[in-house]
Parts: sequence; structure tokens; C-alpha cells
Amino acid sequence: MSEAEEKKEINLCAAIEAILFAAGGSVERERIAQALEISADEVDNRVEALLNDYNNAGTGITIIRLKNSYQMVSRKEYAPQIRTVMDLRRNTPLSQAALEVLAVVAYNQPVTKAFVEQVRGVDCSGVIGSLTAKDLIEEKGRLELPGRPLLYGTTENFLRCFNIADLEQLPPLPETEEEKAEEQAEQPQEVPAAPEAEG
Repeated sequence: MSEAEEKKEINLCAAIEAILFAAGGSVERERIAQALEISADEVDNRVEALLNDYNNAGTGITIIRLKNSYQMVSRKEYAPQIRTVMDLRRNTPLSQAALEVLAVVAYNQPVTKAFVEQVRGVDCSGVIGSLTAKDLIEEKGRLELPGRPLLYGTTENFLRCFNIADLEQLPPLPETEEEKAEEQAEQPQEVPAAPEAEG
């Protein structure tokens, strides 16, 4: 790599760093690519280089990926100090009911409130309202059925809170007893060999 190319490489990394810092939130990689007149893949490479620099230097910031966007954030191990300086209260943990509703939405989205209530067997209006207020789920449109019920799905903030880049990184759901029984039924059964005839 020539000196000019190396300088351009450093400038691109610095430019991406400046963009993410100034944005204060997530920025789509395509928008970064357009601003710097490079490909989205090149943006990924420069972000990877920045992350290596941050890790080697032991900085208090890092960059996370949220679907097709990047965001500069503080490292979670410094949350107590940041909370003290900014006088932030620790967020109230989600209740068991909220976690269950969030799981139903996350793994089946987009879903209606009626679907969530059918799965859980209880009214979920309050919990859905609370999760919406916490910006963990949001309205994703309406179902084309009588009454046009609202559809819900998870938000970018959901990905950020659970430290995943996209929904594909959600852990697999545990198998139900019915699924296990179906798998066992589908497996070929071994047929015992016939005894050899004595000569």
C-alpha cells in the first residue's frame, strides 16, 4: 500500500468515526457509503479497522451494528460510572409478563395483540403499552382483516438492548414435547437383522 493509499484509508476511518460520533444515533451503512463515495462493503471494512483500533487501545467506546446501521456507543463495563456522572437511574427490569410478551413478538413478528393474547391466554394491553413506551416494540402497520388490527414488531432499540445485530441472532426456541415426539417419529427405526440359519 502506497503512502497516499494509506493516508486515504486513515481518512476514511476518521470520517466514519466523525459521522457516527456526530450522529449520536445509528446511521445506515448505505448513507455512510454514499457520503464517502465508497461501497457498503468498504464501510464494513473500515468499521472493522476502527473496532480493532479501539480494542487494541482499550478505549471506552465501541461501534455496534444494528441491522444495516452502525452506532457509536460506550462500553457496557463503564455503565456504572456513566450513570453516576449523568445521574441516571437504573432502568426497571422487565417483568416476567413483559419478557414473555416480548418473546412472542420477537419470534413471531409482525403480530397482533390478539395473537399475543391467544399465546399467553391473558389480556396483554397494559404490557404491550409498556413495551411500546420503552421503545422495545412498535407498530408495524395493520392487518388486512375486519377491524384492521395493529401489527407489532421489535425496534432497533430492542436489538441494542439485547446486544444483537439482527433477529437472526436470537437464540433458538427450546423444542416442545410435541416437536420432540415428531422428530423421534420421523427418525428411521432400526430393523433387527434376521438370525442366520444354521447349516
